[in-house]
Amino acid sequence: MAALTSSSAGFRLLRRFLSTASEVASEAIPPVAKKEAHPVRKKAAHGVAKDAKKAAHPAAKVASESARPVEEDAKKAATKDSRPLYRRLSALGNAGEGSVSGVLNKWVREGRETRSVDLERYVKELRKYKRHPQALELMDWMVHTKGMNMSYTNHAIRLDLIYKVRGIEAAEKYFDGLPDPAKNHRTYGALLNCYCSSKKEEKATDIYRKMDELGISSSALPINNLMSLYMKLGQHKKVASLFEEMKEKNIKPNNLTCCVLMTSYAALNKIDNVEEVQKEMEERNILGWSAYSTLASIYLSAGLVEKAESALKKLEGLVEASDGRQPFDFLMSLYASVGNLSEVNRVWDVVKDTFPKVTNTSYFSMLQALLKLNDADRMKQIFEEWESNHECYDAKLTNVMTRAHLKNGMAKEAELLWEKAKEKGGNFDSKTCELFLDHYMGTGDMKSALNWVENVTKLPKKTAKLDQEKIHKFSKYFEEQKDVEGADRFCRCLRILGCIDGKAYESLLRTYLAAGQTSRSLRQQIKDDKIEICYDIGKLLTRMGDKGR
Repeated sequence: MAALTSSSAGFRLLRRFLSTASEVASEAIPPVAKKEAHPVRKKAAHGVAKDAKKAAHPAAKVASESARPVEEDAKKAATKDSRPLYRRLSALGNAGEGSVSGVLNKWVREGRETRSVDLERYVKELRKYKRHPQALELMDWMVHTKGMNMSYTNHAIRLDLIYKVRGIEAAEKYFDGLPDPAKNHRTYGALLNCYCSSKKEEKATDIYRKMDELGISSSALPINNLMSLYMKLGQHKKVASLFEEMKEKNIKPNNLTCCVLMTSYAALNKIDNVEEVQKEMEERNILGWSAYSTLASIYLSAGLVEKAESALKKLEGLVEASDGRQPFDFLMSLYASVGNLSEVNRVWDVVKDTFPKVTNTSYFSMLQALLKLNDADRMKQIFEEWESNHECYDAKLTNVMTRAHLKNGMAKEAELLWEKAKEKGGNFDSKTCELFLDHYMGTGDMKSALNWVENVTKLPKKTAKLDQEKIHKFSKYFEEQKDVEGADRFCRCLRILGCIDGKAYESLLRTYLAAGQTSRSLRQQIKDDKIEICYDIGKLLTRMGDKGR
């Protein structure tokens, strides 16, 4: 049996379960710009605008001298931000450090109230959308500016955020500084989760035993964390041992326990054990829809398509209104893996009929499903529907269409997608550049590939990367083609990306020599880039006629 792959829908769902100690993070894309207004509010706003328009008509007849103060007052009123606080925070997108504090301080200066219960809810929302730095900044503001006392739960949340933003050492320091009463099952559990997430086995087992000694490990959560750690480390037999420990301690397993356990048995090619877990947990009424998603992925990896489809039917039967859109997104992905287009389309219709608005995430899931099925016409239809309906642009969706076009050898159409996106204010990301680079380099179109290297330089510094294999391939190409202009352009890109080095300059010099060209500025350029003029570089410069000083 093939092991459950990291690209499978069930594995992705399980990985999402394991990302935090306390909850499954939503796959929805954060609202970075505007959010759909409530229908009643939209209607009211329309009425207000209509009334304002009627009132403005006779006002136009008033003398300009008397109208001017009114206009100035109107302008002042217009500059006041009427948005609720969370809408302002949401609109920050990926803004950096200080942005959250700025919004909160401005809110307070406007004389508005900041209730602790509301701020705690905003932290939860920001965590849900994986905007961890902003969630931590909000919590820091609550403590340092608002003077709020942290509850034990808030200490645990803050510890988790500190780990995600500042690292494990900062999280340990925060835990050590907590008062003794705050070192309870919540904060110990949060620290355990940090160790498990960072794959620190020894520290994780030590703190678990400490929790055991203190009598605060009597829930499924600590053991689930350790099970997830051993699964990540490939120590699947230890996962089964921990499950036996749960039984000995009379700790009731939960849905996540089942997902981890089944995945571990699948990794050991023990389908019979997977089905035993399924049967046992069904009898105890523990399995949720996500367990059947995991089970379906396991069956698919084993080539048991009929059993996979049966698991998907059970999955759908367990979905409740409170589960939101996520189960349907996984259903579309898994039905696509089965090769069942009609079921993908049926689930898509259910999504559109069930929810008042189709999110970017659901469009993304549908496009991904159709990409698996290689249904280009249907993909185009869905993508155009998203283009006409979306409120927040998301490069991920355009990337799916780009992948489809490139897969079918339609590079021109893929390029046009981004020209059109740019006209509408959208922009490419690092994944886009990777897709085009891999395609053009794979087909030997290095000139088009170089254009996308230049696009890489336009990305934010944290995401702008070019691996050594690609650098070597470009350098070799320019030398063979004696393309001095291309080599110069490429080195400019490497300089911007911060990865220019002696090897790149050696290749550039060889390109100049192969083309029979010289340059009087290269030696100084090498020095400006703080590259040592070693023996090999010096020899190449000499061959170019540059004797140096």
